[in-house]
Amino acid sequence: MWQPTTDFIEKTNLFKMMSLKSFTDYNQFYNWSITDRNAFWDTSVQALKIPFKNPYSTVLDAADIEHPIWLKDAQLNIVDACFTAGNDATAIKFMKEQDDTITSISYASLKKYVNRLANSLLDSGLQQGDVIGIDMSMNIEAVVIYLGAIKAGIKVVTVADSFSVDEIKVRFDIVKPKIVFTQDYLIRGQKKLALYDKVLEAGAEKIVVVSNAESDIRIRRQDIFWDDFLVDHTDFESVSAHPDDTITVLFSSGTTGAPKAIPWNHTTAIKSAIDGFYHHDIQQDNVVAWPTNLGWMMGPWLIFATLINNGAIALFEGSPMSEKFGAFVQDAQVNMLGIVPSIVRAWKHTAQMEKYDWSAIKCFSSTGESSNPEEMEYLMQLADNKPIIEYCGGTEIGGGYVTSTLVQTNIPSTFSTSALGSEFVILDEHNKISDKGEVFLVPPAMGLSFQLLNKNHHETYYAHTPKLEGKTLRRHGDFLVRLPNGYYRVMGRTDDSMNLGGIKVSSLQIEELVNSHAAVMESAAIAVSPKDGGPSLLVLYVVPNGIADKELIQYELQKLIKQKLNPLFKIYDVVVTSKLPRTASNKIMRRVLRDAYKNSN
Repeated sequence: MWQPTTDFIEKTNLFKMMSLKSFTDYNQFYNWSITDRNAFWDTSVQALKIPFKNPYSTVLDAADIEHPIWLKDAQLNIVDACFTAGNDATAIKFMKEQDDTITSISYASLKKYVNRLANSLLDSGLQQGDVIGIDMSMNIEAVVIYLGAIKAGIKVVTVADSFSVDEIKVRFDIVKPKIVFTQDYLIRGQKKLALYDKVLEAGAEKIVVVSNAESDIRIRRQDIFWDDFLVDHTDFESVSAHPDDTITVLFSSGTTGAPKAIPWNHTTAIKSAIDGFYHHDIQQDNVVAWPTNLGWMMGPWLIFATLINNGAIALFEGSPMSEKFGAFVQDAQVNMLGIVPSIVRAWKHTAQMEKYDWSAIKCFSSTGESSNPEEMEYLMQLADNKPIIEYCGGTEIGGGYVTSTLVQTNIPSTFSTSALGSEFVILDEHNKISDKGEVFLVPPAMGLSFQLLNKNHHETYYAHTPKLEGKTLRRHGDFLVRLPNGYYRVMGRTDDSMNLGGIKVSSLQIEELVNSHAAVMESAAIAVSPKDGGPSLLVLYVVPNGIADKELIQYELQKLIKQKLNPLFKIYDVVVTSKLPRTASNKIMRRVLRDAYKNSN
């Protein structure tokens, strides 16, 4: 484990805030954050120095617990909060996997670039409230497009660049962007992966293409290249908005096949920045890296948590598995590095990051899937025994609900606390408080969603949830264990969704695709945890349509998943069976299958 020194603690944002509010004990400070929510959130928003066009009269009006009003009467544009640092301060450090040098962009230069994009969107005919799409890797242009659109009052739907054509189309059909920004192709090692072609096939109405230097791509008549789309005007006054106006639409899988379309608003971005301030200790001029994509919540989180806290975003366009990434972390002098555990597992296997000097790292963060203590300890040693902020939440939270801090003892693969300003309970199968069971959130907390674009929000999160001492509980679905020392471990999901390689997906999404194969009569997809802990493994139970060759079925289904769903989803095992266990109402009993698989292996 890692134990913070007094000197280290006293330099953290968290300690400074505790001292300002006259708290000497973290647990007392946390209790204050949930018992006097108005004071906590008001103090935290003020600490971030969020610029308001019109100030709020009340930070929280919780008369309707499912639809609280945050920052009542305020007017703002959250992008303004991303440019409170000095003009000459570094905003982005960027490098492509094929390059050898790091490009740095100042806050002043980034702001001008963002303003050019905002002007370009309006010159193209878009209006406030319209929707654009972004399907590209996490690079400078992606950040510029994202911030420029929000500054112009335009909503952004983000899609991960790894998605199949079908998955891209599903998302575009829900939100219907008027313009989609993408790249001609992605370069991963020696491979060129066509991205414009996928977006085109997904039915994008108009596409703006960011092209590589040696690109010879041909585009449709209505599409346009990035350089031709941009205008030169660098002044732009941000569009004033209500705090609950939508800025982004992200997607998250649940217990049904279609992804949930979750709107983020201006206060969601503030939640991300507050978590970055308290739990990740992002300070002025800190360099923050997180291999991610705007299609996942950690992409927008990285932008807001870093820039609002006056840090520098470190972007590497390429694979985090490559040695070049290790050199980038070293040369960019990264102070906070976020990862998913699957990446650490690969690093440990190859040992290729051990040659680099990561001593500038102050802390790591791990999210997206359950981690393995041995692998997390290995990660700590890559930076001379630095702590890991375990961080678990969701797209519909805007950040974390359970996490760690830098003022407490840090133990690999465990969470030390609820996120500040938020509260949860663990209930057993009888809806009683327990040390092991399903997580329910206790609203209100800034960042919690209050609408879905394609589903009933109340039915998804609140319907039929138990009451606890008169408090409304909100469904979340994680399976959590409270350890004897008061820390926590997340053991996966209690519903039929799963995390595969840091990507949340529902069992039904996988099953619908698998069942379309001619060799399959029906199937059940489950996620199982390795005995030593760590990322979930995908196991398919398959009822074959005739005589089955297990190896051939696994090969065919892996190819299908790669083409139609996501190439990052790897089948760990296929179990051929004559029937699937079902309830009286004919629902597949996936929990029975999970238990059976664990007991047989």
